[in-house]
Amino acid sequence: MEFYFQNSRDRSFVRLRSRRGCDYRSQTWRLIIARRAVKRSVEFQTVMDTHQKRAVALYFLHRRIKERRPKRFWIHPLIAERDRYGLFVTLINDLKKDEEKFSNYFRMSVCSYLELLRKTETALQKQHTNMRDPISPEEMLAVTLRYLASGTSMHDLHYTFRIGHTPISIIVRMTCEKLWEVLMFECFPVITTELLEEIKQKFYKYANFPNCVGAIDCKHIRIIKPDNSASTYYNYKIFFSFVLMAVVDADYCFVFVDIGAPGSNADSTIFKNTTLWNALNSNSIKLPNEKILPGSTLPPVPYVFVADEAFGLHQNMRPYGGQFLSVQKRVFNYRLSRARRYVECAFGILSNKWRILNRALDVSINTFIN
Repeated sequence: MEFYFQNSRDRSFVRLRSRRGCDYRSQTWRLIIARRAVKRSVEFQTVMDTHQKRAVALYFLHRRIKERRPKRFWIHPLIAERDRYGLFVTLINDLKKDEEKFSNYFRMSVCSYLELLRKTETALQKQHTNMRDPISPEEMLAVTLRYLASGTSMHDLHYTFRIGHTPISIIVRMTCEKLWEVLMFECFPVITTELLEEIKQKFYKYANFPNCVGAIDCKHIRIIKPDNSASTYYNYKIFFSFVLMAVVDADYCFVFVDIGAPGSNADSTIFKNTTLWNALNSNSIKLPNEKILPGSTLPPVPYVFVADEAFGLHQNMRPYGGQFLSVQKRVFNYRLSRARRYVECAFGILSNKWRILNRALDVSINTFIN
């Protein structure tokens, strides 16, 4: 590889030649001249063509790679002592002996922790090699639960558990994906007419609201602004977020969730883009037949989801708008709010249990959606 460029000081042409196998350390003076020419030459753009510019760029890149400092450690001494001084070894086993302390640390009981470990151990198990032993499934689960329960950063987990920062980010993402795969069908059963009938009975029993098959609302999860996203994730609350839309029953349990919509979208738009909306419109999910309200002689009333003013009227029932309402409308709004607050309380329980939702997530888009 051989190219020329003009020096702006003495107007002379300098030739740089690069051969395979040559020692670039003996060409330090060429590197200095090249840098000065690139920085100071006024005629740089006119003298050098595209191929010569690429050659200069490749030359500098090769020099940088050759001059890069080698790694100091194969394994950092801090991480090498993980099996002796890591948090998983020094604390977790002692926490299991105290139910209250364990629940305060992981936001769950020891029985729930062991059950999660039993369900995910096979999926999280990695292969042993001659180079090093893999991180155990229990330690991976402990790191993930601590990250979700405390809201701490991955850098803090790096120092406490003595695991590299990059492995911790991989562990958290992979463990969350496995937990979702294992628990999705157990925690989110298939929505059927029989299930909706059970939800209706609970809402009438606890909220005194008949023919209600669920409460719908959206929660904005705060995030750090993603790269090249402009105002896509900027919401009306004046921060960046993505949206968790959920349907909740009268036991504060999530029946359906949709995660990942940008925070700038309206609640009604997010609902119309969900699989639940498509299933209701295509009759894949059939609501129970219309039923006469208790103590009423009026015609049968359809089953509905309760929501706030942000949602439109379809299979949703929203409160009356305005300030000067009649007594009947105010009573209706009160009853509707009483039924709708179950989803608000469910979001509060979720945020209080998993403290990671109380701060801005500083991970990539795919990671925080997973």
